[in-house]
Amino acid sequence: MDEILATFGSGTLVERMGIEFVEISAARVVGTMPVEGNTQVAGFLHGGASCVLAETLGSVGALLHVWPGGLALGTDINATHHRSVRSGTVTGVATAVALGRTLTSHEVVISDEEGRRLCTARITNYVRAAQP
Repeated sequence: MDEILATFGSGTLVERMGIEFVEISAARVVGTMPVEGNTQVAGFLHGGASCVLAETLGSVGALLHVWPGGLALGTDINATHHRSVRSGTVTGVATAVALGRTLTSHEVVISDEEGRRLCTARITNYVRAAQP
């Protein structure tokens, strides 16, 4: 896990948003993100921040599907926001729906500290295995 996370480098959006990885595999990626610093002007978690978390987790799962040396690029994301939150930490769980040769799809559920669903997202990635 450390080898993969080291590829993100400093100064990335992952670092800026405060995203931390709890579990990573192609089939399931779990990460957390603080609400503080990721809010919109009314003080609620920004919907775009939820999308960043969802795309990050789904893209890491896609990358692991073609690791090492493969490539994963997000091609589509959609999100439905169910409720809002003003503080604490949110947790995203990306579960693989399909892990194909050229496309992967992950469903991402983002919840608050009480386990209430805040957002449901789907991320599709184009993937390419390492060339021999």
